[in-house]
Amino acid sequence: MTTSSPPTTVEPDTPPRTRRPKRSWVGWTFVGPFMAVFTLVFLAPIGYSIYLSLFRDQLIGGTSFVGLANYQQALQDEQFWSALGRVSLFLVVQVPIMLFLALLVALAIDSGRLYGKNFFRITIFMPYAVPAVVATLMWGFMYGTRFGLVGNINDAFGVSLPDPLSPALVLASIGNIVTWEFVGYNMLIFYSALRVIPHSLYEAAQIDGAGQVRVITAIKLPAIRGALVIATIFSIIGSFQLFNEPSILQSLAPNAITTYFTPNLFTYSLSFSGQQHNYAATVAIIMGLLTMVIAYVVQLRGMRKDV
Repeated sequence: MTTSSPPTTVEPDTPPRTRRPKRSWVGWTFVGPFMAVFTLVFLAPIGYSIYLSLFRDQLIGGTSFVGLANYQQALQDEQFWSALGRVSLFLVVQVPIMLFLALLVALAIDSGRLYGKNFFRITIFMPYAVPAVVATLMWGFMYGTRFGLVGNINDAFGVSLPDPLSPALVLASIGNIVTWEFVGYNMLIFYSALRVIPHSLYEAAQIDGAGQVRVITAIKLPAIRGALVIATIFSIIGSFQLFNEPSILQSLAPNAITTYFTPNLFTYSLSFSGQQHNYAATVAIIMGLLTMVIAYVVQLRGMRKDV
């Protein structure tokens, strides 16, 4: 008779307990300096502006907390809406013209059929290297009807050209200055994007018998879509921040350029001339939010993939 030994139970292997890795702060030693500068020069001014916009200087009682009253006042201010409407018109008209000219020049230089393309590229980009103050003073002198180029033409040919600094034409004159300054900058963005397109696409299009127009519409424009969106966003931000040109031309055309000609000029006048720092901070916050929303919408629509 045999006796069976009781079955032995095998305990499952338990994985060894691992120690939680110690948190490493090495990454913060690299990111820390940037975060400190970013907080100091970007986040702190925005936070302080928001703080200022919630207060108001009262004749009785000094500075007091008013909540969103400054924002309500700004949204009912006719001068603010006039300035916003003016830069919106500037954006709708000037930005497409400027980007179209920049794209046209970039395509011409990239085509390889333009003689002396290096000369044209540098020449068209050169106005961007001119400071905005110098460019505005130069164009302001040419716009003068009594001492400038327009006045000299009137005297030489016995004609009477329209005054570029009149209330009806001053916005178009400013648009001409901005276009002259930034066509070369946007051209360089488009040209750089065109230079990285694979040449195999051009060879395939040539085999298919595609012409230059077809190559532009089917290859080049879709390939530089991102560059077009970036240039559009930069131009939108620049339009809403319009300040240098009207501020400098204001002394030459005081009847045409008011203190609320653009939102930035309105904010500057409120802060430094009217001593309304709280209200100026409110207008600046509203314009910042509006610019951010519009730029974000343009980015979403521009980078959306077609189904």
